[in-house]
Amino acid sequence: MPDKSPALFFEVFNEIAIIEQLSRAILEARLPHGLIAPHFTVLNHLTRVGDGRTPIEMARAFQVPKTSMTHTLKGLEAHGLVETRANAQDGRSKRVWLTDAGRAVRADVIAGLAPDFAQLAAGFDMNRLMAIKPVLTELRIFLDQARDG
Repeated sequence: MPDKSPALFFEVFNEIAIIEQLSRAILEARLPHGLIAPHFTVLNHLTRVGDGRTPIEMARAFQVPKTSMTHTLKGLEAHGLVETRANAQDGRSKRVWLTDAGRAVRADVIAGLAPDFAQLAAGFDMNRLMAIKPVLTELRIFLDQARDG
């Protein structure tokens, strides 16, 4: 029977956190000047789930205060990567839309990561990576549902 101790959970989450820090450094080295990882994650989120989200929906998805999300969105707007438009359903709020430049930056950053991914593929057993991906996806889904539940 697998160990269910808090120490095991901590060790797993600690490894994930270290991987996140290391992968963030790789990502940020490929971002255009003036952008940081939170900017990219918003571009990626809007691409993945579809744009037209409200800032509060995005803040909830990222589990950050609305003020933090507003700050991130203002940075993206200043770079011309997103635009906010009035919410047709609620005149008091806005919705966020990717611009063509935002879509292009996301695509360019992913393409720019190719050498880093090639280095990873050359030095890490890709079969093992493919084997852990479903487990990580299940863990993310579980944590997402527990957060929303």
